[in-house]
Amino acid sequence: MERRDWQTIRTLLPYLWTWKWRVVFALTCLIAAKIANVGVPLIFKDLIDTLSGSRDAAVILVPLGLLGAYGALRFSTALFTELREIVFARVTQRAQRTIALKLFRHLHSLSLRFHLERQTGGLSRDIERGTRSVGSLISYTIYSILPTLVEIALVMGILIVRYEGAFALITLVALALYVVFTVLMTNWRTHFRRQANEFDSAASARAIDSLLNYETVKYFNNEQWELDRYDEQMCQWEAAQIKTQVSLSYLNLGQALIIAAAVVLMMWRATVGVVNGTMTVGDIVLVNAFLIQLYMPLNHLGVLYREIRQSLTDIERMFNLLDQNKEVQDADDARVLGDAPCTVAFEHVGFGYDARRKILFDVDFTIPAGRSVAVVGASGSGKSTLARLLYRFYEVGEGSIRVNNSDIRDLTQASLRRSIGIVPQDTVLFNDTLFYNIRYGRPGASGDDVIAAAKAAHLHEFIDELPEGYNTTVGERGLKLSGGEKQRVAIARALLKNPPILIFDEATSALDSQTEKAIQAQLDMVAVGHTTLIIAHRLSTIMKADEIIVLDAGRIVERGSHRELLDSGGVYARLWALQQTEEDVAIV
Repeated sequence: MERRDWQTIRTLLPYLWTWKWRVVFALTCLIAAKIANVGVPLIFKDLIDTLSGSRDAAVILVPLGLLGAYGALRFSTALFTELREIVFARVTQRAQRTIALKLFRHLHSLSLRFHLERQTGGLSRDIERGTRSVGSLISYTIYSILPTLVEIALVMGILIVRYEGAFALITLVALALYVVFTVLMTNWRTHFRRQANEFDSAASARAIDSLLNYETVKYFNNEQWELDRYDEQMCQWEAAQIKTQVSLSYLNLGQALIIAAAVVLMMWRATVGVVNGTMTVGDIVLVNAFLIQLYMPLNHLGVLYREIRQSLTDIERMFNLLDQNKEVQDADDARVLGDAPCTVAFEHVGFGYDARRKILFDVDFTIPAGRSVAVVGASGSGKSTLARLLYRFYEVGEGSIRVNNSDIRDLTQASLRRSIGIVPQDTVLFNDTLFYNIRYGRPGASGDDVIAAAKAAHLHEFIDELPEGYNTTVGERGLKLSGGEKQRVAIARALLKNPPILIFDEATSALDSQTEKAIQAQLDMVAVGHTTLIIAHRLSTIMKADEIIVLDAGRIVERGSHRELLDSGGVYARLWALQQTEEDVAIV
């Protein structure tokens, strides 16, 4: 195996060794089962030789004892095999569950940058194949490879002790040729398997991406375009799969040739022994039985090795996800942020998603506890980036963000995010019920609390008119709801969470004017007593903010109250005049 295969196995072993006593007991049962299995041909040989000899009454009783031993060994083989399965089942399933949970937790701990760059389809396929392959790898090694090796060792020992060296030599040479040929061919074939996996993941990613954007595909009549893109990946997958299958046939033919040659040589030596009188009929039956017992595992050994290499390849891709570096991590001495009212301060913050292109330059402002600050500016000026930095989706490049005089890098991410509630500009919902999506803001909330939050967000009346009410499913990413309805769910969710810090990121952007005014009034009431960051495009929604900050190309160009900014006649005043003119035109 390649070095990275051993690394994969070493990574997997601790998950199994947690159940070391079960593992040891299972291995003991495995050895006992194989000893019993190898003992069956030995008993059968003695039975044949006995029946070929005298027929007197004393001798006739011997086969009865041998038959009893034969039956006991047969049953013991099944007994120890099933005991091994029973004991080891928990080890296999728990290892899969533990790894899946660890991977799921790790993926949620990765930065937003990773999740923006990943493709959901390919990622989900890698996880599915990897977790499934953990069970397959354990099954192949513990249930198949180890029993085969134990059986080969026992048979080789018996052949060496009881018969001439030619039998052991033929068996040993055949095994060596078989293993070397299988390993070399399988290593060559692994390249094709990896290619097939990559193309399979890429095809899955394209399919899921296309289906998630179903409406966009329809808007532009691009069904054939999407089909061609998907088929492009499937063609590459098909070619890799064909190479995999053809190379498999070459491997099977080579293995069959080695086994056939070994069988012929072994039976030839056994036949010569019987003719010369050095072996009995029972011996030739024993050698033939051993050949059958070796032939079957050897025949499967190639398949098992291929499956193990395939499983290792799949597990390797999954473990690579665990190796993804956490861009944002808690410090070793990170503190927990309390539930008290919070003051938020951006202190000379500079940041860029790419080191070659900065988004924010020396942004400096403070939101006192219980007060509100609104940030306005053109698209791309860095408004939403402020919310992402406050949430620690990314680390600040320059300066710092402080909550209650503590740098957020010195706080645990969990406690920081627990203290912040957000109504994002683009609301994405789970494919579940309205009740579930609202209660997601506080999973332990009661039904009454959920309904109260829905009412506060002016959503209850809409839900009440639905045939299934709060049990109505919203569809993938909430596609069954309108933009305004999704945004009201997001508002209800934030209201239910009721944290000390609130972020409204274009919170009413998808609402009609009438609903916007109603919800804006509610948001103004909710913001009382909370430290609130309002990111807005419509200036009419931020008139009551304690301070308004105007961003332009990532820099603060103006700040003050609504009235102060209008009186200054600067950027804000021009934006206000422009929006007022647009609203007047819309009314006309």
